[in-house]
Amino acid sequence: MPLYNHVARSILSAAPNGVDLRAATVLLPSKHVAQALTQALAVVAGRPVLLPQMLPLSDWAQTLPLDAAVQPDTRRIAVLYQSLRERDWFGDADLWSLSRELLALMDELTRHHVALPESAEEFAAQLTEAYNARSGEALQFEARVVHELWFAMSLGGELDAVSAYQQRLARLAQTVTGPLYLLQTCELSAPEQRFIAACGERIEVFDLRTMVSRDSVLSRALQRGTNDLRSDATQLQQLPEERLSARLQLFGAHGLEQEAQAADVQIRRWLLEGKQSIAVVVQDRLVARRTRALLERAGVMVGDESGWTMATLSISTVLMGWLEVLQGDFYYQDVLDLLKSPFLFADGTHAERKQAAFLFEQLVRKHGVIAQLDSFIALAEREEPVLVQPLVRLRQASQALPRKTATLEEWLRAMHDSMEILGVIHGWAQDAAGQQLVQLFKQWTEELQGDATRCSFSEWRRWLAQQLDLNTFRDLGVESPVLFTHLAATRWRRFDAVLLIGCDAQHLPAPANAGQWFNDAVRASLGLPTSSVQQAQVRDDLLALLMLNDTVLASWQASKNGEPNLLSPHLELLRALHLLAYGDDLAANELGEMLVSAQVQPAEFELPRASAMPHPSAQSALIPSHISPSGYNSLVACPYQYYARHLLRLNELDEVREELDKRDYGTWVHAALQRFHGELPLLSEHTHEHCVATLQRISDEVFADALAHDYLARAWLLRWQAQMPAYIDWQLDNERAGWRYAEAEKGFEIDVADNLTLRGRIDRIDRNGEQSRVLDYKTQAVATLKHKLKEAGED
Repeated sequence: MPLYNHVARSILSAAPNGVDLRAATVLLPSKHVAQALTQALAVVAGRPVLLPQMLPLSDWAQTLPLDAAVQPDTRRIAVLYQSLRERDWFGDADLWSLSRELLALMDELTRHHVALPESAEEFAAQLTEAYNARSGEALQFEARVVHELWFAMSLGGELDAVSAYQQRLARLAQTVTGPLYLLQTCELSAPEQRFIAACGERIEVFDLRTMVSRDSVLSRALQRGTNDLRSDATQLQQLPEERLSARLQLFGAHGLEQEAQAADVQIRRWLLEGKQSIAVVVQDRLVARRTRALLERAGVMVGDESGWTMATLSISTVLMGWLEVLQGDFYYQDVLDLLKSPFLFADGTHAERKQAAFLFEQLVRKHGVIAQLDSFIALAEREEPVLVQPLVRLRQASQALPRKTATLEEWLRAMHDSMEILGVIHGWAQDAAGQQLVQLFKQWTEELQGDATRCSFSEWRRWLAQQLDLNTFRDLGVESPVLFTHLAATRWRRFDAVLLIGCDAQHLPAPANAGQWFNDAVRASLGLPTSSVQQAQVRDDLLALLMLNDTVLASWQASKNGEPNLLSPHLELLRALHLLAYGDDLAANELGEMLVSAQVQPAEFELPRASAMPHPSAQSALIPSHISPSGYNSLVACPYQYYARHLLRLNELDEVREELDKRDYGTWVHAALQRFHGELPLLSEHTHEHCVATLQRISDEVFADALAHDYLARAWLLRWQAQMPAYIDWQLDNERAGWRYAEAEKGFEIDVADNLTLRGRIDRIDRNGEQSRVLDYKTQAVATLKHKLKEAGED
């Protein structure tokens, strides 16, 4: 580790006797650097060393107490939200997101000691000049929003996190006594620069950032861009030691899947070579997810420094799924998704939860009830008593939440109680991420204690979704040579191999934070850092990574959805420079050639070699002794379909019809006519008006349940009511011709083959003396029926 050894010599040279470094402090970019630097100090000294204090500046500052309490961001954003809602500047916009963005802007103003003009008019004039535009309503509105909220937030005088950090740094600068060593690869923030300057007035400060050589041809080329590429290439030809092909390769993939496959294969190659520390620097989270899945399929577990936002984890899925159920009035699909969550009813057995999900799905598919918890409970009480208790728990959990508006603190407490009733808290307690979420609920509740911001259910839900998106879970329980991390976390760290994934122009450098407030011109005029500062930091981090590590592979999707996708401009410049200097474009050709053969193929998924047409044969035990008309139709239409559905019993579940259709209409008409003829077997014995009134009453009763749940049922009932007089006239004509209603829904059996019986039901049978006739009710249009009868067939 020559660079670490160089740093160690610089530090040891300032020690009184060469080994006592206790008075010194080394400021690290992250705590991960401490171990490597400790080893380098021991190696260079050649004997035991009394180590200096080695830690990041932010951690050092946290060791100093403050006189006043720090107002948490949850409280500050609630104040901003309340201010925006009271002023009604943005209508129906997402005020929580706007509040978060404004809070970040105000923290920047504080961090860089920006003083706004005393009046909104002066501020608007400053913005107009910076934007180089005419003064208009939009600029005046922007100035008014920022100016008014800035001063409103400042009136309270509470200490925020940024101000607290600045105060700690100011106190720390007055207490530092020993020499200070600064080990960074990028520029410090404005408060940190002021801290270093203040320390320099009292003690010796050694800036070790130049240890990562920035004076090479490659570093100069990255900083200048393409302005003098051929001249840089000419210089590079004279410096074979700066040739990159031995330690940097580029792989352009055809789509996300191939990039993930390449990452999976390369990591496993490195592991087989015996590499003990492999960093996967993630630029594209989608590729990272797929890569991780492929590695775990191959039995390679990974550590993850970047972590996952709480919003993407299953612990949050059950939480937001419960809110979705409540907002959708217990829509059946939302309830079913919730019941399938492993965290729901976690205080019971896994079998009980699976049974509840299965029974609920069967119930709603059978009866077509699509919403309303009370309707589900009523159905369960009649047909599935085992399902009643889980559904009642859902009702109890919903009753634990406020009915109207409540403060954020009240929502949090009520939500915790609701999750407790559902057994979710018990499930979270068994999961590392769940435990962190429980602690976050407790922390948010304490931070928002006394806050008076009242929110409706939808406002609270948006707040919670934002909080879950802002907090990250890192699984610290996995120890692996493969570590997923991000570019900034690699500062001054060495690995056996580094894989950069997602290195296209869209992700590296990542686009500057494009907020709603202020472009670069305005930010420069206010004294805020511009997007170029962020881009330069990314460039410096990338350059340091390449300088410190000897084996690096960078991959990107060279094509997306059939369209070319550009490589990162930083890497494209290195590729072009290397091609001009050495005729080598750094392409990882060998990796592309071995992708297919290196894929993990589980044996159970291997395709059979035989290509002959399969000939399924039914075991005698599977052959039915009877067949229904619909089953017979399936057999005639497609024997394979019949084999799958009726012999192997792979029938699809009935779909839940969310809107009433002709099938429902036909069912109700059949039921109404069966009851009608049961009450009045001979219509000629009654008046026409009585017959119509009786059929009307029976139809109203048959349609009643559907009318209570779906307004469309009214349209179908009106359609049937319009046909009733004509149906009565038709039936009276039948009776005058000697036909009498005999029975309805009559079951029948017909032997159609040896050991095979056709079974079905007849809608209605009439008799005229010794004669019988079968009637099949149809609610279809006459033209449709005539079309079916044009050709002889099953219809």
